[in-house]
Amino acid sequence: MTRSRCADLSEAAREPISATATNALNWLLVEVRGTWPRDVSDPGGLGPELGTEVANWLERTPSSRLLFIRRPGRAREQRAVFVVHASEREPLVRRLELSDVHGLDPARGGAEVSSQLVLVCGHGTRDACCALRGSAAFGALRETVPSDDLWFSSHQGGHRFAANVLVLPVGIQLGRVTLDDAAGVVSDALQGRIALEHYRGRVAYTAREQAAERAVRESRGLVRATDLALVGDDSTQVTFRHPDGNELRAIPKEIAGPAVPASCGADPEPQRHYAADLG
Repeated sequence: MTRSRCADLSEAAREPISATATNALNWLLVEVRGTWPRDVSDPGGLGPELGTEVANWLERTPSSRLLFIRRPGRAREQRAVFVVHASEREPLVRRLELSDVHGLDPARGGAEVSSQLVLVCGHGTRDACCALRGSAAFGALRETVPSDDLWFSSHQGGHRFAANVLVLPVGIQLGRVTLDDAAGVVSDALQGRIALEHYRGRVAYTAREQAAERAVRESRGLVRATDLALVGDDSTQVTFRHPDGNELRAIPKEIAGPAVPASCGADPEPQRHYAADLG
């Protein structure tokens, strides 16, 4: 008997996608063509020289994440590397070529670019939902996103929320993006607007902070990325500042969600996540 896909089961169970974004401030995106292995977290597969540079960068860079990227039709171009700092206040994207990766440093090397990168998870060797739904979303986005900015990526976290789309450096992570709504949802994100029904969270925030942000946004109808700035989390409540100077607070709590498989082929189990009440 064929088992249902994890994304279908998650949707059917009405599992919330809020506060599920991957938390990382610094992202290293390395163009790797061809089929990716199931696990790309070990940079050894990049070859001894590049693998060592990437491993060293990950080791010395706090809150960091490695993603493989690729785009159809780039067989002859020099392979690209992006170093991205997705902080709320100082977002940064630097583009390097593979010949320039010696001593990777987000503050030096390569050229700072104004691009907003759109990464669609299409890591089929990791999960079938990412391949199927990711390919559909990527195809839809090719009509609206500049080709230099649109990439397939390796596993972003959360197969069951496919199609997953990450917009950097603003750090907006979106889930359950479909063929029909991809263009509109991503266009909004590129203009600094957040489609809350697809919003997994901001990668600069922890899960607690993502849940608190969601509660505040929903209560005030705030959909622009710049509507809130994180002040801090005192372990009880999370505080944000609105552009008008007012501080808004919410109290996160961890709860058990519906029992669904975390990925295709896994057994169903309660998926814990954070929600929040206004402070």
